[in-house]
Amino acid sequence: MKTLAINPNPSLSRRGFLTGAAIVAGSAWAPVISRAGETKPENRVVELQSAEPWAPHRKAAPVTEKRGDGFAVDANGTRTCSGGWQWRYDGVAPGQTYEIATEVSHEGIAVPRDALKCVAIWGAPKPNQERPDAIWDYLLPKAAEAGRVRFSRRIVAPEDASQLTVRCALRWTATGKTLWQPPRVCVAKAPLVKRPPVRICIVTGHAHARRGPFKTLGDNIKFYGNLCEAACKKLHPRLIVLPEIALQWGVPGNALDLAVPVPGPETDAFAAIARQHRVRIVVGLYEREGDAVRNSAVLIGPDGKVDGRYWKVHLADGGEDVSGILPGDSFPVFETEVGRIGCNICMDTSAAESSRMVGLNGADFLLMPIMGDHRADRWSRGTPIFNDDRWRAIMRTHAMDNQLCMVVARNNAQGSCIVDRKGDLLAWNDGDRDFIAADVALDDGYRIWQGGCFRDVNWMQRRPHLYGAFIDPANVGSLK
Repeated sequence: MKTLAINPNPSLSRRGFLTGAAIVAGSAWAPVISRAGETKPENRVVELQSAEPWAPHRKAAPVTEKRGDGFAVDANGTRTCSGGWQWRYDGVAPGQTYEIATEVSHEGIAVPRDALKCVAIWGAPKPNQERPDAIWDYLLPKAAEAGRVRFSRRIVAPEDASQLTVRCALRWTATGKTLWQPPRVCVAKAPLVKRPPVRICIVTGHAHARRGPFKTLGDNIKFYGNLCEAACKKLHPRLIVLPEIALQWGVPGNALDLAVPVPGPETDAFAAIARQHRVRIVVGLYEREGDAVRNSAVLIGPDGKVDGRYWKVHLADGGEDVSGILPGDSFPVFETEVGRIGCNICMDTSAAESSRMVGLNGADFLLMPIMGDHRADRWSRGTPIFNDDRWRAIMRTHAMDNQLCMVVARNNAQGSCIVDRKGDLLAWNDGDRDFIAADVALDDGYRIWQGGCFRDVNWMQRRPHLYGAFIDPANVGSLK
């Protein structure tokens, strides 16, 4: 093994700590070193400067040692075990996109997703520093094969960054052994480019706009079509969202009789608007799908074609659930030029799993055509009384819990809103406007006070192996 040492006399402590810093070359993950000991420019690899064990406390320290070309981290026999190795790289350029990757082999670990962690720290934390005083990002794990996990990610170096530390950890286990390969850090061939904000518009008509007769689907098509045209000319949005069953709302008759095929004549008017203004439109409607009827949200692309649809999964209790309408059975997310789009419809909002699934499936936006949420009305018998405080709380919680933007289109306009993933209301309709809009930042850079990314922590803190009750069909919660 070829070793280029910063400290010419590195030595191992009694517990296997590498007390001198060293650069290791020659493995599949090491930087390529020229004869002069410098990284070849064409390799675009950032040179490893040092490697050292780290632990938050001596009683937590795992057993660490250099083992061949790798870096061993073994459990210390106690459940306080936490620590590993950290590798430092200098010469990082702010704003540059880096590809960072390492692999770890493991044995004797019950839940690798729980016990193994790897982060990129944009600084040089001390080896006993539990919480680095710097911006940091998770490297994302993926099982490579039996007994191996690959951690990798493309990340843009933050402002003022000049150093990078890749830190691995073994935690929450008294047993097990791991062998980490030195991380490979290189300038990405395809840099991450910040995505521009997306202008989103919710078209509903104001609360009293429908006092006239709406007897046919054509009446609704004309009503919402004219509003979409007006919104496009005034605001130039890239995405328009209409309310739940917009095409059939208020029209006399049964859903089973009023349902229409998609695509079809009833969606053609919106397809024409989408083509003319190069905008995406989400239309709520009762859809005829073979021998079934669905409560559907249809995504029409800027070319006028139907790019996908969402079928309401949780049909409203007290009528819709026994109406003959068939519920959907998935939470698709659509990759589009404006971002990743998922949907819920009305009653879906009261099942926390609905928005969670859209978030887990990778959405930037959760579009919510909706008539109302029973939790935001009175909690007693009688005529519903809208409570906008609870309504806001519900939608803001969905946004923050799932780190996505909520776009809520309510049929009578009041409460229609756009909420960013920080939980801030970007737009709100008190019921007195035909449409509202907001510019939503896709790459917003929100950071927790201690340097981590909100989106990272939201998803990477999860421990899925503990959530069996979440999908247990026999579980009825507090009704037990």
